[in-house]
Amino acid sequence: MLADGPQTVTTRLLPIFAALMFGFTPAGLPAASPASEPWQPKLDAELQAIAASPTHPLASLSVLAIRNGEVVYQRQFGHRYIDPVHPSKSRLANDETLYRVASISKLITTLGVMRLVEAGKLRLDDDVSPALGFSLRNPAFPDVPITLRTLLNHTSSLRDDAGYYWDAGQNVHLRDVLAPGGRLHGDGAMWDKQHAPGTYFQYCNLAWGVIGSIMERATGERFDRLMKRLVLDPLGLRGGFHPFDLSEADLQNVATLYRKRSTVAGREIWKPSGPWIAQVDDYVNERPVARAAADYVPGANGTLFGPQGNCRLSAAGLGRVMHMLLARGRLDGAVFLREDSVAQMLRQSWRAEATGSNGRSDFGSQRALFHAWGLGNQHFLDVSGDNRGDRLVADGGFRAVGHLGDAWGLTAAFVFDAGSGNGLVYLIGGPGFDPATYRGKYSALARHEELILDALYRRAILRQ
Repeated sequence: MLADGPQTVTTRLLPIFAALMFGFTPAGLPAASPASEPWQPKLDAELQAIAASPTHPLASLSVLAIRNGEVVYQRQFGHRYIDPVHPSKSRLANDETLYRVASISKLITTLGVMRLVEAGKLRLDDDVSPALGFSLRNPAFPDVPITLRTLLNHTSSLRDDAGYYWDAGQNVHLRDVLAPGGRLHGDGAMWDKQHAPGTYFQYCNLAWGVIGSIMERATGERFDRLMKRLVLDPLGLRGGFHPFDLSEADLQNVATLYRKRSTVAGREIWKPSGPWIAQVDDYVNERPVARAAADYVPGANGTLFGPQGNCRLSAAGLGRVMHMLLARGRLDGAVFLREDSVAQMLRQSWRAEATGSNGRSDFGSQRALFHAWGLGNQHFLDVSGDNRGDRLVADGGFRAVGHLGDAWGLTAAFVFDAGSGNGLVYLIGGPGFDPATYRGKYSALARHEELILDALYRRAILRQ
């Protein structure tokens, strides 16, 4: 998937396609084991063709499928790091490559919340103001408390219109942003002035910065370290919310996220015939920086470590999270969460009304994407239409819970059906084309995402 001088992507991939046709396996192409089922090499070829498409190439692709509670397929395609000058220095994605999983981080953060609820540190339906240390109220509805539950299911009445991240150099306390009269409150664009907390769904990243602050104040621990103690270490996950603290081995196995686009005169210009351009996580050429000063006071600014989208995990790591949820809170013989906690987290707590009066199902350019929500997880109801809806597979029938991710070129999905024990994960390291030109045929996802999910489902789950 690299250009080298006058060579094109297609030319470089001819040996791979030949290998798939004639039975040998080139370096970097994961091969099915000798005892593999007939569908496995077919799926290898199908996903390789999607990732290496001459017109719609992907920088990298990591996938995993779970059938009846067991991992039956895990593969990687493309490169976690692309050197446009010296292609031989590029690095293939592998089974432990870490990706910035974007909004799937919200589901991971929710696991930490539920552990604190179990420990009696937090309560889902209490007013969060005491936990924050200041009054959190929508000025248009001053008598309506905001709770963790409404923050977790995007009905808190917070919006992203005033931003959702403030770095350490800005010396921000969330009170400055959220409280009327605060130096960054302005005209209160972060508040929905039409709908009271608990009554209306609006997908919101800012709410997760508030959640991070609540978690920090409840424990006195910095969010990234708290999540390592509460979630990553108990589940045996490599990665985390703070690349600065990753081991050198893990840091060198983080996928750089790419797009074939650049900013020209303030406009984003796509150049599919041009080079891959690093968007974030290029740790081969730049070291990560610390997100907080040594004197940071936990609870002051929970946006620092990105509870909404900054976690780095591998497809294998997400597979372990999925295993735990499918097993109702148990992993490797140990209890991570109580069964009732998992049930409460995954229970539907918001559902769109047909009239649209209780929430927004559209998100950006994606139409009819959101129809139901749990705590930190989306419920996919199999709604379908031309470039609209939340359908996950072409013929329908796979209703699931989980989360999507989309940031800096990465797109991702973590979706599973607890009843059947089936689940799918994909992590894409960036497109070499404008996704807006490759629309989905039966969902709000881009067409290449539909193709990946459908191939995984048909082959690995249905064994076709």
